[in-house]
Amino acid sequence: MRVTFAVAVPAFAAILSFTSHAAPATPPKLAVIIVVDQMRADYVDRFSGDWKGGLKRMVTQGAWFQQAAYPYLTTVTCAGHATIATGSFPHAHGVFQNAWWDRDAKKQMTCTQDPSAQDFGYGVPVAGGNSAYRLQIPTFADQMRSRRSAHVVALALKDRSAVMLAGHGGDAVTWLSNNLDGWESSNVYSEGPNPAVKAFIDANPITADFGKTWDRLLPAASYSGPDDGAGEAPPRGWTRSFPHVLKGTGDKPDGDYLLQWERSPYADAYVGRFAAALVQALQLGKHDGTDVLALSFSTPDLVGHAFGPRSHEVQDIFAHLDRTIGLLFDALDAQVGKDQWVAGLSADHGVTAIPEQLVAEGHDGGRIDGGAMVTAIEETLRPALGTGRHVTVLNTNDIYFEPGVYTKITKSRELLAKVLGAIEARPGVQRVFMAEQVRGGANAKDPLLRAAALSYFPGRGGDLIFAPKPGWMISAAGTTHGSANPDDQRVPVMFLGAGIKAGTYQEPATPADLAPTLAAVTGLSMKAEGHALSCVQ
Repeated sequence: MRVTFAVAVPAFAAILSFTSHAAPATPPKLAVIIVVDQMRADYVDRFSGDWKGGLKRMVTQGAWFQQAAYPYLTTVTCAGHATIATGSFPHAHGVFQNAWWDRDAKKQMTCTQDPSAQDFGYGVPVAGGNSAYRLQIPTFADQMRSRRSAHVVALALKDRSAVMLAGHGGDAVTWLSNNLDGWESSNVYSEGPNPAVKAFIDANPITADFGKTWDRLLPAASYSGPDDGAGEAPPRGWTRSFPHVLKGTGDKPDGDYLLQWERSPYADAYVGRFAAALVQALQLGKHDGTDVLALSFSTPDLVGHAFGPRSHEVQDIFAHLDRTIGLLFDALDAQVGKDQWVAGLSADHGVTAIPEQLVAEGHDGGRIDGGAMVTAIEETLRPALGTGRHVTVLNTNDIYFEPGVYTKITKSRELLAKVLGAIEARPGVQRVFMAEQVRGGANAKDPLLRAAALSYFPGRGGDLIFAPKPGWMISAAGTTHGSANPDDQRVPVMFLGAGIKAGTYQEPATPADLAPTLAAVTGLSMKAEGHALSCVQ
């Protein structure tokens, strides 16, 4: 079992600094990291009146940083989880996309793909291997494990979420399989199935929710806007309006049922129960030091992509999530002790409104045609470089060229200007940056250049990087995120529990501050770009 981590790239050493606080007299017995996948900052203002459980408890009894945002461009899941877990940004930790073009392997690689790892399933067949192999610096959990002998549990529906929160080791690091039909882990984390994980999975099959109906939790008058918004893209078997029945396409659970289940409140409730069960079974918070529980609730992201941030479904999924987190907090109070744990909550990114809805209201918005962009680049290059393929792949905001092509482009000012112009002329494109520009732009005064630079990692990032205009995205249906626009960048940062001074805070913050703040509460010195926030007692 490998538990080592890559050494930080020397070029980044100067930007990382130690967050160090005097060790508290009685540090908490458990540190909890909660990531809500796709939670915009304004959801707290819009929805908190609906909440009575865990989210409400964080707002009213905890520390809420109302001016928190990511400072970088590529606001996506793997980058966000890695940032929260390490306290540093993608240009330092190396995970800037969910997947990227590997120039050496000559193929697309996911952020957790590890050629020397082997996954194993809990009663289901799995293939491939996942780990934090590509993460360049240790996570909070890594440092708590190596320096404090912490026991670590990380859970999520998504492999990239669980893996990035855990880092390079852990006692139980578990995620939903690619087929969605069961759970899996990797031999990087354990030699085989963890008995406590297996016991919960065996007793709680995800097929148990087959035939249930997801209907509104709140009174109908509590919901804003229509329950059938333009551009919504529900999974097969559902309409754009409530209720949503989890029955797939037949009389027994199938692939469509599993897709529906992931997009229902039952999935996050499962993760919450799973976490509470492992806290008890693995005795988290009962050991000599501070243990770590890290979990990510993925359903808001899946629902948000399908129905958009203005939908009844998103409002309702957060009402359910409030209950789920409340039940988890109650379990921690009972099992660990009410004053013996501390939690930090943030999101990996926000989300942009569905473009069709923005356009209907007279705002600028739309869908960037990636294929048309590649065609425009190829047509620009063909007269100068000849026939054949010149663009290898367009991956979200990153454009990769075939070997040698980018060098030829940069040797000709005229050709470079034409290529950049062809990209900037595409509808929805705000700016285009060269790799050379972003490689040294982390401290640039130009906020968009700085955002692109903080998302760039040498050798992995594209040759050219473009920033979408507000309201624009590469997505064929529903909506998405991945821009430097406030809807995608602004997220909540909250803390609750031991060592935290409650209140609302207006100081600037980023999700990279979450791990250093938890480190300060537990008395751990942590090397990171983020810093401990002023809520630490």
